[in-house]
Amino acid sequence: MLQSPSAKTRAITRVHSYALNVPSEITAAGVTRKLDLSAVVCTIETADGHVGHGFTAITEERTVAEAIREVAAPALEGMDPLATEAIWEKLFWLMSPRGQTGYATHAISAVDTALWDLKGKILGQPVWRLLGGARSEVPVYVTCGFNFLSIEQLVESATGWVEAGFTRLKMTVAAEATRRRDVTDVAALIAEDARRVGAVRAAVGPDVQLFIDANCNLDPHSAYKLAQAVAPFNVDFFEEPLLKNDIGWLADLRRRSPVPLAGGQNEGLSFRFRDLLAGKCVDVLQPNVVIGGGFTQAQKIAAMADAFATPIANGGGWPFHNAHLHAGVSNGGLVEYHVPAVNVCERIFTGLAKPERGRMAMSERPGLGFDLDMDAVKAFAERHSAAGHGKG
Repeated sequence: MLQSPSAKTRAITRVHSYALNVPSEITAAGVTRKLDLSAVVCTIETADGHVGHGFTAITEERTVAEAIREVAAPALEGMDPLATEAIWEKLFWLMSPRGQTGYATHAISAVDTALWDLKGKILGQPVWRLLGGARSEVPVYVTCGFNFLSIEQLVESATGWVEAGFTRLKMTVAAEATRRRDVTDVAALIAEDARRVGAVRAAVGPDVQLFIDANCNLDPHSAYKLAQAVAPFNVDFFEEPLLKNDIGWLADLRRRSPVPLAGGQNEGLSFRFRDLLAGKCVDVLQPNVVIGGGFTQAQKIAAMADAFATPIANGGGWPFHNAHLHAGVSNGGLVEYHVPAVNVCERIFTGLAKPERGRMAMSERPGLGFDLDMDAVKAFAERHSAAGHGKG
């Protein structure tokens, strides 16, 4: 394919990737929980000196970083970074030629978000405006209720966010019920979850939206029993209730559940979202740009959801990237301000927006509107390598 002189001038010259394991912490109600979150940062440089940065997370970071370095990078050299459709299609057939999701989609997500950052910088526009510019701020919900908190601490955490002006809250349930061998009485776990949800609802009152998230941890029967148990507490959606986002069981659960269902944050390719929509599996669809194929894929998923009259919302965290999708498209929805994910972002990015009273304003700066702290990225990559997790 022939390129114009301007396309040759801005051609991709270098692609880098960094495997990170970033220490994070959750502080709620005076309790601090330390954890490490895996992530991959991708940078793409052009002949005319522009640099874009991309990101993916919730994956095996060493594998994804290596896939970007060894497979994607050589294929991208010399291509026009504005040709995001052509590049996405090329990477799809190179990295997932038979519809595989998982690591390949994570790698494509990191590359694609970097390309859209580049596109914005080259064209002098923020990504959210290039995606359609539907709104200049987005509503957020705060994920602040974690299973390591006691009921008293959970209530204190929730009421603290409400006092700060946030009226949409999410809490985790199920406590990895089907993944942990030490959990033998799922019924007791569900009963405890219902008590916790009820305590939060009583503390925050009827006007606060409340969401719960099982992180794909429950079997169909247990998910239905939990939905029944929390229904009196006016739960606005029940996210990822079932193992593997099983299409058939999700459709059956949605028909019977007294609580709306949400899902999709960890799906990789558009056919999975098609199946969730066509199967009438969810009330809210949750594409995530840093997991499910980047902005190029997510805007198509948003269009599918619109055709099915199904709302979209950000699930799976990483709000600063996902906010661009929800500000850009006309059917954009809620953005998840996931406390541990935000903590990671604050360690490797600068210039991040701060939500106020449940809304986050979008930056007018070109690209993603925030910067990569390369010193921090390299330090975390070196720490990761020294700890034996893999090469940075």
